[in-house]
Amino acid sequence: MSVTTADAPTAQLTRQDRCDRCGAQAYVRATLATAGGGDLLFCGHHFRAHEAKLVGAGAQILDERHLIDA
Repeated sequence: MSVTTADAPTAQLTRQDRCDRCGAQAYVRATLATAGGGDLLFCGHHFRAHEAKLVGAGAQILDERHLIDA
């Protein structure tokens, strides 16, 4: 399932962006729906593991997993 929102962050992720969990290349940015609106970066694997909770918490998602192996 690919999750995007109309008001999701628009800045593309780069090869230098790394997953906050494992350090692999990040393909997903989740901007938390909190006062600070912090960002979390995820590889495809770790985003799948946390996707339901992030979406349920109202995080804005920039999903670029379609670029994996592109």
